[in-house]
Amino acid sequence: MGELKQSWVTVDSSSDFSIYNIPFGVVNHNNSKKVASRIGDFAVDLSVLFSAGLLNNLGFIASDFEADKLNPMMKKGKSGTRKLRNKIQELLSDETNKAEVEKSLISISNISMEMPIEIGDYTDFYSSIEHATNVGTMFRDPDNALLPNWKYIPVGYHGRSSSIILSGQEIHRPKGQQKPKDDEPPVFGPCKLLDFELEMGFVTYDGKPLGDSISTAEADDYIFGMVLFNDWSARDIQKWEYVPLGPFLAKNFASSMSAWIVTLDALEPFRVAGPKQDPAVFPYLEYSGNKNIDIHLEVQIQPEGDEASTVCNSNYKHMYWNQSQQLAHHTVNGCDIHAGDLYASGTISGPTKESFGSMLELSWKGSRPVPLKNGVERKFIQDHDTVIMKGYCEKNGKRVGFGEVSTKVLPSK
Repeated sequence: MGELKQSWVTVDSSSDFSIYNIPFGVVNHNNSKKVASRIGDFAVDLSVLFSAGLLNNLGFIASDFEADKLNPMMKKGKSGTRKLRNKIQELLSDETNKAEVEKSLISISNISMEMPIEIGDYTDFYSSIEHATNVGTMFRDPDNALLPNWKYIPVGYHGRSSSIILSGQEIHRPKGQQKPKDDEPPVFGPCKLLDFELEMGFVTYDGKPLGDSISTAEADDYIFGMVLFNDWSARDIQKWEYVPLGPFLAKNFASSMSAWIVTLDALEPFRVAGPKQDPAVFPYLEYSGNKNIDIHLEVQIQPEGDEASTVCNSNYKHMYWNQSQQLAHHTVNGCDIHAGDLYASGTISGPTKESFGSMLELSWKGSRPVPLKNGVERKFIQDHDTVIMKGYCEKNGKRVGFGEVSTKVLPSK
């Protein structure tokens, strides 16, 4: 990690938003939406910095920062956003232009967050071997938990982008068909087995033209940054509908993402080796170097009027298929990608019970209730529960985090 000066902005040591982070998002201040970064408890209005001439010669124009989405800014690609992030770090650590930079700082208490990107397409992968093994053990054969293709292909499916929502937005319990008993007809009504899925998402820049592919060696150049992602799942609806084409109503009612996009550059110092892949992958999925990222992840459930209880502690480093392989596989047939496209990791489970990334696993299909504080238990998510996910990286006293993604569940409409 480069040796930066400490920021002249006071930042608590436990803050996710240190000088080493500098994420990007869209804030609403006095009914005006602006592209921003963040340092500690302050948003940094990039339009103010640009108007002051402090972001000159970086290739950006005023409208890039006065937009209500990051997509125009992201059109400048990796080199553009890297120069921008480096310049913001410089301005927040060097006091030469302190008086001008201070004019761009807005207390987090005086803003609201907006959806940061216009999401064109959304893909959900299924890349945690622990999660896939747990699900296969529960629903199929414990001795053959993984389907034959799982260790050859980063399995994924195209999801619904229109129902991806921002942290803080409430959702209603979904409705659909379920088949509670194998020997009886299906029924229709509110989902009874509502679940969270602990995931990370990555956001891309514009890719190559249709027909071209992105290699694992090139993948990082096309990935802008990452977010926390809760890919809600209606387990009982999914069980009935997923054959033969996979999830539909069980997944498209809502997926929640965190508001600040943490750049891949900020996460680079936290790279670690991934698990050994056996059997050997096809050449187009081979990669060199450390491609997994050590991101500590936590899930809390907060019943209405009660305190939050931690039910899961996991880590993104456990992923069997890394995001470079996911993007390489996604584009190997010539599929094109665009700025603002979102790709979710699939449920992130670790090797221990407390690291399982869904209630399906934590309660083992409802057979082992999960204890919360004050004598409360959960098998799945109930009405008026709020699910909170947090994530951060920390190394040598330097912290880069994502804040949180928080969603409250309301009764079915």
